[in-house]
Amino acid sequence: MPNSIVLGTGSYAPERVLSNADLEKMVATNSEWIVSRTGIKERHIAADHEATSDLAAAAARKALDFAGVSAAEVDMIVVGTVTGDTPTPSCAAYVQELLGARNAFCFDVAAACAGSLYGLTIADQFIRTGMVKRALVIGAETLSRYVDWTNRETCVLFGDAAGAILLGATEEAGHGLLAATLRTDGSLTKILGIPGGGSRLPLSEEMLATKDSKIKMRGREVYRVATRLLPEVVAETLAKAGLSPDDVTHVIAHQANQRIIESALDNLGVPRDKCWINIDRFGNTSSASMPITLDEANRAGKLKKGDIIAMMAIGAGMTWGGAVLRW
Repeated sequence: MPNSIVLGTGSYAPERVLSNADLEKMVATNSEWIVSRTGIKERHIAADHEATSDLAAAAARKALDFAGVSAAEVDMIVVGTVTGDTPTPSCAAYVQELLGARNAFCFDVAAACAGSLYGLTIADQFIRTGMVKRALVIGAETLSRYVDWTNRETCVLFGDAAGAILLGATEEAGHGLLAATLRTDGSLTKILGIPGGGSRLPLSEEMLATKDSKIKMRGREVYRVATRLLPEVVAETLAKAGLSPDDVTHVIAHQANQRIIESALDNLGVPRDKCWINIDRFGNTSSASMPITLDEANRAGKLKKGDIIAMMAIGAGMTWGGAVLRW
């Protein structure tokens, strides 16, 4: 049975940058408060003409170019997103058309900030069974379209971007994705999400007036849940792979909040300097966060063959998970 390895990575962020200083002019906040509580200094905002699929395709092209693989050679495209171009068809279908990847079957995964981690695990299963040889896993979001720009608790957090990972099959034992763990707790749906716009609360004038079409979050509850669950799931996943936190070379984490990341690392027993941090430049880009972080570390030459990479993400649902791969 083949293993799945990373053939290429790519990322894309829109040109427009919204700094903390810019936000100070829009809402009652200040940069010192934002940085001390989140680690965020700036975030990218999609242009009016950019849809989620545009960001996703741009990141995917970079991953394909990195690997020297054509779009026609891709067998599968899975996009983690909660901000697709339309309710239906899938964002992945639009990405397929933009790339010209006519041989790929496509679908979306709606697991919020854990979307790309879920997508990575799903694609790995298709590769292991031999059904596909190359799979594009993309995380892409235009969260700025769902932010209440009058709410200083949430508008400072989110940004737009996309990241892509091209997976391929290998017969080399002991390399690639070694283990993964996925979890969901539906009893926590109310602490983070977008309550309006679906079948439970359809679009209406009343719903728009209450801003239930925008992101709602109970920040303290999210923090408590994330700092407890992330180290647990990574430790469990390392154990599945026959490894311990001491074996980890790098941590690729969803960039939700710097304090969450640091707390998870401390509880796991992994030094903070093993984790690539970019939340200061991107903010929380949900499902795009993890593949962007992997791409930056990859292109910086930090990832060497044989390195053990632990990945972790948590988002609305609550959905969370961990993965371990040997580079």
